[in-house]
Amino acid sequence: MAKKKQEMEFRYYEIPQSEPLLALTGQKWIQCYGKGIKKLHFHNLMEIGFCHFGSGELIIDDDKWRFEGDMFSIIPKNLPHTTNSDENVFGFWEYLFVDADSVIQNCYHDDPLFTKEFIDQVNRKGFFMHTDENPEVTKIIQSIFKEMEEKREFYVDSVEGLLKTLMIQIFRMNSSDVHGVKTVSSKGAMIAQALDYISKRYMEELKVGLLAEVCHISETHFRRVFRESMNMSVVEYINLVRIQAACELLKKTNGSMEDIAQTVGFETTSTFNRNFKKIVGISPYQWKIHPDNYEGKLLNCKISALKGW
Repeated sequence: MAKKKQEMEFRYYEIPQSEPLLALTGQKWIQCYGKGIKKLHFHNLMEIGFCHFGSGELIIDDDKWRFEGDMFSIIPKNLPHTTNSDENVFGFWEYLFVDADSVIQNCYHDDPLFTKEFIDQVNRKGFFMHTDENPEVTKIIQSIFKEMEEKREFYVDSVEGLLKTLMIQIFRMNSSDVHGVKTVSSKGAMIAQALDYISKRYMEELKVGLLAEVCHISETHFRRVFRESMNMSVVEYINLVRIQAACELLKKTNGSMEDIAQTVGFETTSTFNRNFKKIVGISPYQWKIHPDNYEGKLLNCKISALKGW
């Protein structure tokens, strides 16, 4: 009998307006992590986690690592992972969610080719290490947390500078094998470029053949690998991303359903309505009236499955 595939969540995070990143900090993050959660998840942003205390397991794709206090993780977008505390053990993690691609693009916008190479390198793999294994990166991360907590004058400019320095350090770590540091390359790397392409151009007409070309593999092979990695077809995933974008527009604008449907890439309003209800569970109009439903419905969608842990 074939082994049942693992369910997975796509957790979409939005950086607050006028902020350089999303920081999840404070005493409320002292908790037993992973209790009752059996799914891996991945994000649309790079996740930087800092463990102050606690013990347990950090799972990244098929790999498991023991965590304890004074450790940090750097997990690129689209890389499946989760954190599970030891039984009855409280941990304290704080998190930064960063749009690494935008940080790099803003720094090197005059050289598109170099920018693409830089972004690919930064997103190539994840890192997990003790603070004393890389004091330089540790200091940068701690400085970002401090700036985001205190929010003193010019904190945005300070964080933007620190993020640029951090991206350079991640680039360097990805360019060489760091002895003793745990690195993880996602099994989904083969389709990662397609996921990135979809995230930026979901509003356009997307052909599966084009996405296969982006990943430098045949269309047949791409379809198979995508379904094996994501537990859904390419079209289903594109629709999921479009509905996420529609939720944001419904929350922030007063546009008509017709305008929103076209803006996120649906040719007809009926197709938009059908896919919205299929994914979220209610109609777009019902969701607009009760937007809090989004967090509980969309983020818990079963969207991918890997073969075991």
